[in-house]
Amino acid sequence: MGCNSDIDEKYMSLAMELAEKGCGKVEPNPMVGAVLVKNGEIIGKGYHRVFGGHHAEIHAINEAGVNCKGATLYVSMEPCAHYGKTAPCADAIIKAGIIKVVASVIDPNPITSGKGMQKLKEGGVEIRTGVMELQARRLNAPFFKLMQKGLPYVTVKWAMSIDGKIATHTGDSRWITSEESREYVHKIRGQMDGIMVGINTVLRDDPLLTCRIKGGRNPKRILVDSNASLPLNSRLLSTIHESEIIVAVNKNAQQKQVEKLEKLGCKIIQTNGINDRVDLHELFKRLGKMNLTNILVEGGSRIITSVIEERLADKLIVFIAPIIIGGEFSKSPVLGEGINKICEASGISEITVKRISNDIVIEGILNPGEAIVNG
Repeated sequence: MGCNSDIDEKYMSLAMELAEKGCGKVEPNPMVGAVLVKNGEIIGKGYHRVFGGHHAEIHAINEAGVNCKGATLYVSMEPCAHYGKTAPCADAIIKAGIIKVVASVIDPNPITSGKGMQKLKEGGVEIRTGVMELQARRLNAPFFKLMQKGLPYVTVKWAMSIDGKIATHTGDSRWITSEESREYVHKIRGQMDGIMVGINTVLRDDPLLTCRIKGGRNPKRILVDSNASLPLNSRLLSTIHESEIIVAVNKNAQQKQVEKLEKLGCKIIQTNGINDRVDLHELFKRLGKMNLTNILVEGGSRIITSVIEERLADKLIVFIAPIIIGGEFSKSPVLGEGINKICEASGISEITVKRISNDIVIEGILNPGEAIVNG
């Protein structure tokens, strides 16, 4: 039993490694990898490469050819059983003569959830699920959140000095981190469906918010702009042909300005926030309905603070540069009233720390309300 379990995990680990190659290319679909094994040898491998293209199982079956008969398929998510962009993978597996399927996790998509494994079982295929399930859920955390809650997975990113400042008291922030760190940010952008910033960031920095890595995709650019005050001569609007611009406004925003932005090609999302602000909960629900799987919130402080305080953030990526900015009025990444006691602080789990040039990058999962009690 233990030996078989080790073997299953060995091939499932490989399937998950393959799945990760689809990051940033398959959304809103999940990343999936597949490995075909026969007589202890790998005869086929595949992963979902691009949205609308063949699924991982089909690539593995095509690579193995006639050798599929009598083989075992390891796949990081339950094979689909419905017609979508492609035909059902479960039918192809049965037709190929595969005798056993080991799936890491059941597909959370209600259209097909559990139906793939049921179809395989009815087709005479031996099935097993739950191998490295936790890792599989982590791998596709954005997809699970979208399917189960109808919300995109939200990553918050900021760069700061070693004394916790994201800008000087004059608002200058170019550049806190190294060129290598900024290149890494572009890599992250290329894996996202959308990048979100507030209007103050646009007014101050006039950013492009594009991915400037060769082969990377440009995410949708999402602007939280209560009063529809995006300058018509901004670099965002001058590059609207490169990727869609979504402007979230309050219902009381000036209609003439909203119409101007619509005429230029912006998609407008009106929300019912109080005090003429954008309702972020409503905004993220609307973005989820648009099948945006993951969103990167890049700033500024007000948006970062709101997303964290309203418990909308799932993950943090923090760049720390070896410089000291100082200043009582220099900007910090998270503002607001703050907590009263340390025991009320939100905790971060699954932490990774790495060095890029002279900068330190900390990544972790945000756990709202989970206190940091160590020490």
